[in-house]
Amino acid sequence: MSSDLSTMLVQAGKITTEQAEKAKAHATKNKENFQDALVSIGAIASQDEIAKLVGKNLKIGTLRLNDIELNPSVVKLIPLDIARKFKVIAITKLNKNLLVAISDPNNIYVLDAIKFITGCTVQPVISPEKAIEKAIDTYYVDAGALSEIVKGLEEDSDLEVVSEDDGPSESDLLSQIQDKPLVKLVDSIISDAIRMGASDIHFEMYEKRIRVRYRIDGELREMAPLPFKYRAAIVSRIKIMSELDISERRLPQDGRIKIKISGRTVDLRVSVLPTIFGEKVVMRILDPMALMVDMTILGFRKEDLKKFEDKIHLPYGIILVTGPTGSGKTTTLYSALKQINTIDINIMTAEDPVEFNFDGINQVAVKSEIGMTFAAALRSFLRQDPDVIMVGEIRDGETAEIAIRAALTGHLVFSTLHTNDAPSSINRLIDMDVPFYLVASATKLIMAQRMMKKICKNCKEEINLTEEQVKNLKVPDDVLKGIRAFKGKGCSDCNQTGKAGRTGIYEVMPISSDIEHLILKKAPDSDIRKCALSEGMFSLRMCAVEKMKNGDVALEEVVSTTSVSS
Repeated sequence: MSSDLSTMLVQAGKITTEQAEKAKAHATKNKENFQDALVSIGAIASQDEIAKLVGKNLKIGTLRLNDIELNPSVVKLIPLDIARKFKVIAITKLNKNLLVAISDPNNIYVLDAIKFITGCTVQPVISPEKAIEKAIDTYYVDAGALSEIVKGLEEDSDLEVVSEDDGPSESDLLSQIQDKPLVKLVDSIISDAIRMGASDIHFEMYEKRIRVRYRIDGELREMAPLPFKYRAAIVSRIKIMSELDISERRLPQDGRIKIKISGRTVDLRVSVLPTIFGEKVVMRILDPMALMVDMTILGFRKEDLKKFEDKIHLPYGIILVTGPTGSGKTTTLYSALKQINTIDINIMTAEDPVEFNFDGINQVAVKSEIGMTFAAALRSFLRQDPDVIMVGEIRDGETAEIAIRAALTGHLVFSTLHTNDAPSSINRLIDMDVPFYLVASATKLIMAQRMMKKICKNCKEEINLTEEQVKNLKVPDDVLKGIRAFKGKGCSDCNQTGKAGRTGIYEVMPISSDIEHLILKKAPDSDIRKCALSEGMFSLRMCAVEKMKNGDVALEEVVSTTSVSS
């Protein structure tokens, strides 16, 4: 449908020919459909807008699926495999007439197939593909599925209650975890989390309950509670899946699970930790589909992206990305490596752990317990004829000095640090006993970053700012020019949170000759910051305010994510 839709949108004046070509290239590169690509590059505000235009041109009605509740029995008139493959869902049935939401009304084959399967006359309406996918997940999979599984567990008399004092024997656990309802329960929780875009699943044991939480867009959200008496069986099921020792309940254990869902492979990194009321399990979801490694959609300002891209193509030097855990540093580095990953460059990485595999990049997992530290890996890399080296994190002076010296001997080195902003990274390296003159000559760019929660596009509304709120932002007047603010009211799209998705903010500091001179003078962080700002660096707070003006993030997110000094 992309070519027909492209022509339709261009003729209607909604997009330009250039935007259409850019969206097609973006869709091919990122394995997205054309509609998603249009929204990703900012050519169209939302898929709802596309649906309305398509419906108007084809004289077919449009429907907002989020605004209505469907009848599960009507929905399931269309088999799940047909619904998922062709992005179609049944809405209502009146006598022999079936109203069906579809994203591509030109697909005559699927309409004929539904007519044959249901024996009904099919009347199509247009809905955005994402909305249909969400409805499919809700009505085919989620609608009471977990509660039904839990109910099945409660009715199953073969499962024994686990005593708090006397843990179950290994044979009892093996018997319990092979029970189909329990297997289905754990599998459903994992698949549900992946579909919701969660990055982590937490199983937490308390005195009289099991709490399950998903981390979505960086925020933990509580899910339905599980029956407490099956806590040991649930943990043991996860241990079996990750090939851990189910009889060991006193020591922490780490494992991995590889699963297939919707035709793709997803890795789960599992951590089991004994607590006073049982073992807590955290599962990190490493979903390749959720990894954005295209720097053009990470949230960079155009000027900052240009500065960063210029430096990652240098033949040598060190580039540092800083920020707290969870700020997207690894994603940024992966994006940079992907851009420079060509057949004539030998790229080597040392990571703890290796989260995603990339073709053409030699990735090494750091294992400190056997002596395979970042420093040891770096030394080995230098004997492997590398062009580009990525060190997952500089944690100590030894690693820092080897990385700096590698950068000075003809290698491009990428790494991360835990500092609050870009200027403070200079003195952090010097505090690690790296000679200041080596830091000055080797460092080419330092970038600090944070992740911010975006406002839900569906329920976004503009709000008025008080003079006090504007004053407290404490950014230059040119950044305040045209100041506006928005917030999300909360809707079904965003689970009433007013937020959906995340975006990055970046403080990009190339090491100019003036900054290099300050480093050689052992200048304080404040002088380096002042110089960088005078050369055009946008601070994290300034970047956040820009995103607020554009309607991407809310005022409270700006205040909570960035400090005045940043």
